[in-house]
Amino acid sequence: MVKLRLTRMGSHKRPFYRIIAADSRARRDGPFIEIIGTYDPLKEPKEVKVKEDRVKYWIEKGAQPTDTVKKLLKGVIG
Repeated sequence: MVKLRLTRMGSHKRPFYRIIAADSRARRDGPFIEIIGTYDPLKEPKEVKVKEDRVKYWIEKGAQPTDTVKKLLKGVIG
C-alpha cells in the first residue's frame, strides 16, 4: 500500500520535512516513490507547499495519508 507521509530533512534541531508518496513498508527516511510537497515548521507562519495535482492523483490511486499529513493537507487543499 502507498502512504503519503513525512520524511525528516534538515540538521540537528532545525527540522524540515518533505511530504512523500512511499510504500508503507519502507522506513521513514528510506526509499520513496515521489516528493509531493514540503513542510517547514520553523517559519512563522508554518509553511506548507504541495503539488495539488499529484496529491489528488495519489489519493485517487488509493494512497492513504498519515494523520499528520491529513492535517497539513486540510489546511492547504481544503
